[in-house]
Amino acid sequence: MVGLTVYTFLVNKITVGVLGASGYAGRELCELVARHPSMELMFASANSRAGEHIRAAGRSVTLVAAEDARLDNTDLVFSALPHGTSAQWVATAAAAGARVVDLSADFRPGNGTPPCAATGSGRSYSIASVPYGLTELMRPQLQGANIVANPGCYPTAILIALAPLLARSLITKGATINVSAASGVTGAGFTPKPELMFAEVAEDFRAYAVGNEHRHLNEMRAVVSDLGGDNDILFTPHLLPVARGILATITVPIDEPLAQPLALWREMYRDEPFVEVSDAMPSLRDVVHRNVVRLSVVQASNVRKPTLVIVAAIDNLMKGAAGQAVQNANVIFGFPEITGLPA
Repeated sequence: MVGLTVYTFLVNKITVGVLGASGYAGRELCELVARHPSMELMFASANSRAGEHIRAAGRSVTLVAAEDARLDNTDLVFSALPHGTSAQWVATAAAAGARVVDLSADFRPGNGTPPCAATGSGRSYSIASVPYGLTELMRPQLQGANIVANPGCYPTAILIALAPLLARSLITKGATINVSAASGVTGAGFTPKPELMFAEVAEDFRAYAVGNEHRHLNEMRAVVSDLGGDNDILFTPHLLPVARGILATITVPIDEPLAQPLALWREMYRDEPFVEVSDAMPSLRDVVHRNVVRLSVVQASNVRKPTLVIVAAIDNLMKGAAGQAVQNANVIFGFPEITGLPA
């Protein structure tokens, strides 16, 4: 049956809409959808820029207001709308019969969004009923799902890095996982801000949300707990003077030293096309414009307690946003997972 479904979609492409298409993640989605062999871009919405044109895969796409989007004529909707705004549109699209991948935080674990219902739909959707789309870890829950919550960019890199240790209960109970991570400026969104101007960012490097206050913390804590961890996370993000990419350095206290630390990650991710486990430390050049998490692990020297240092790199707009959203959509519709994605 799955094979027949895939064949049908290869002949008759699924129709796709993008809500919030004027932002960085939304534009990346339009590009990926326009190049996907089994998807056809039917609309791209951006209320404040309705009537303007963007380029996607070499063709011009006219932006429409969300109210004018044909949700009832669309098989799949990606919502790249702002946090707090997306949930109602997600429910409206689902009520119209579309499958939805939501790139906002509204349905992610730990965010406490109340159930929302589209008018007249008779159905409600809450965090508890929406699977979390960290594809490599949650794949069985995603197949055929009506709505999927796409993870945040920082959590994608950090949770993929921690999962092999959590799966084996190797992290010291009650210990603090320390994360220092740096992101390119596209991670701050498309809205113009003085502190993100070229003259303010170039030749500089600074921390932000210092004091463990970043909005992605609730998501990471919730998923770590769901995966069996009993740990605090001390997370300090930094702003890099580059357009895209995230590099996260994670220090993890463990109960006993590991003779071959990389073996755990190689075993867990050996069949995953979008996770690369490397002997060499990853850099942004390894991952930009690719839908991959690239990571490496070493055992720390000169410390009294066994500690691992994990370094993970992703493109925040690809594996951290639009690429992972398309990967999730491929799972939902039964396409080969790598379809339409640059590895």
